[in-house]
Amino acid sequence: MYVAYHDDEWGLPVADDRRLFEKLCLEGFQAGLSWRTILYKREAFRKAFADFDVDRVARFTARDVDRLLRDAGIVRHRGKIESTINNARRTRELQREMGSLAAYVWRFEPIRASRPRIITRDILATMATTPESIALSKDLKRRGFTFVGPTTVYAFMQAMGLVNDHLEGCPSRRRATEARKAFRVPGAGAPS
Repeated sequence: MYVAYHDDEWGLPVADDRRLFEKLCLEGFQAGLSWRTILYKREAFRKAFADFDVDRVARFTARDVDRLLRDAGIVRHRGKIESTINNARRTRELQREMGSLAAYVWRFEPIRASRPRIITRDILATMATTPESIALSKDLKRRGFTFVGPTTVYAFMQAMGLVNDHLEGCPSRRRATEARKAFRVPGAGAPS
């Protein structure tokens, strides 16, 4: 499952608001845990959180929080559960303002010149955050989002293809590069 996630999802550009919202939430749940833990529980999270439908999650109530705290299939952390509901409400506000979560998030894509030319394990070890992940984190927090620290946000940016952090020589690196060339940045007129 982990290999399939790496090969078929991680680092490919995403413009779908539901997928972006899901990943932002799951990265928040992952804080303090391994990604494998969250990945193996992903289907249970999807079921528990209405397939991360922003409008439905935004309508969750205290009764839903209690239900989710009893759901052994997910990480039962009150703060993270309440954060997901809060972030759905904030996402709706952001969608009204920006048109979509995707159009907002992709504004924080780093320019190519700011990225390392070659990605190695040693280089990745120094990049838990970037100026762009810090800026996105600050802006999300300003808008009332929670569990969106700069390290969490950088992991989100890696997963959703805003950066290509597949290691040099990894077959998925070329796939992610080609996918990015064909990708239309939400809110932009032409592929970048």
